[in-house]
Amino acid sequence: MLTVDVINQEKQKVGELTLREDVFGVEVNEPLVHQVIKAQLANRRRGTAKTKTKAEVRGGGRKPFKQKGTGSARQGSIRSPLKPGGGQNFGPQPRSYAQSTPKEMIRGALRSALSDRVLEKRMLVIDEWKLEACKTKVLAELLFQKLDVDQVLIVDDANRVLELSGRNIPRVKVLRTEGLNVYDIIRSEWLVMTKRALLAIEQRLAQ
Repeated sequence: MLTVDVINQEKQKVGELTLREDVFGVEVNEPLVHQVIKAQLANRRRGTAKTKTKAEVRGGGRKPFKQKGTGSARQGSIRSPLKPGGGQNFGPQPRSYAQSTPKEMIRGALRSALSDRVLEKRMLVIDEWKLEACKTKVLAELLFQKLDVDQVLIVDDANRVLELSGRNIPRVKVLRTEGLNVYDIIRSEWLVMTKRALLAIEQRLAQ
């Protein structure tokens, strides 16, 4: 049976939770995780890089010099890629880098990433965040001193106070449950989830 301690934000144990083994106890599939992360990062690329071809640069309305008698190779336009300031051959053009990834592959990669955090004992489950106001200093003290975590991903349901408190802390990222993704789990050393977020993720990823 796979269990995890439930703690409060002072790192005191307040309970225990049984984890679903088909979500948090699967064998880690590294190639699948790698493929999904590659697709996720590719989908973030804007693909707006562009160079002008010889049809798009200015000038070139007449022949730069006569055809014969100069001793130089014949030229028809200063827009040629062979001339300084001319168009560019085979330069980048706007394109989409988007990669389509089946939903079940994404779900499988999420299970692997979550299982890896459980296996490495780098996942903490908190009963709830009790922050009275949007105070970056208070949250930073809780994370770095009380919970003793760094490079951390925090997952919770919509919690405006938590989101505003954590958005300016380096090495800390706050995500809502529905925004949980493989890349942010893998790039963070620690995963901190509330109990309600964990139960919602289990329901979403259960096989």
